[in-house]
Amino acid sequence: MKTNKIAFFNLVFLSILTLAGCSSSNSSLPQASTYPSLTTSVDNYKYLIGAGDTLSIFVWRNPDISGSFIVRPDGKVTTSLVEDIEVTGKTPTVLARELEESLGKYINSPRVTVSVTGFAGPLSEQVRVIGEATNPSAINYTQQMTLLDLMIAVGGLTEFAAGDNAKLVRTIDGQQKTFAINIESLIRDGDIAKNIDILPGDIIIIPEAWF
Repeated sequence: MKTNKIAFFNLVFLSILTLAGCSSSNSSLPQASTYPSLTTSVDNYKYLIGAGDTLSIFVWRNPDISGSFIVRPDGKVTTSLVEDIEVTGKTPTVLARELEESLGKYINSPRVTVSVTGFAGPLSEQVRVIGEATNPSAINYTQQMTLLDLMIAVGGLTEFAAGDNAKLVRTIDGQQKTFAINIESLIRDGDIAKNIDILPGDIIIIPEAWF
């Protein structure tokens, strides 16, 4: 009788594990959130503050509350008078005006200047290169960056890359769209017509060649 009970409980336990495994295999995680860049054209690029940036905040005639601040991973900074100021995704000028409004509760007509002295930028503004690049990485966007500039930054293609089968993923109107690009023709054949403008947030995917 005791043996039968043990066998019964073992059977129940295995059934639960099987059902749990089936449930896990049939479910899927949601797609990563999409954060479109505010830059939609190479002609209107403005640097946006991001986590890890170092900011110099100068309040005229108030050196005690001026200083250098590192943007925390949650995208905020804390000054002497104002705590937990959300700064990511803003231009230095926009942030300066918001700080003037906040500091106006304590200081008569404050004048604030914000400058960035250490650059990281929001993740949504960085350009990512993955796959068969020599040094796949996330690159801080630079004004008027092109595909050629980006490939120089990551060291070009590996010997196993299928550069002309590469893809560019770009967020347009809140939707991620994929475009074919010809990296090998550009950097190995010198076909400059294959050079394209890069925008903040672009993702370059370089597959491996099938031999």
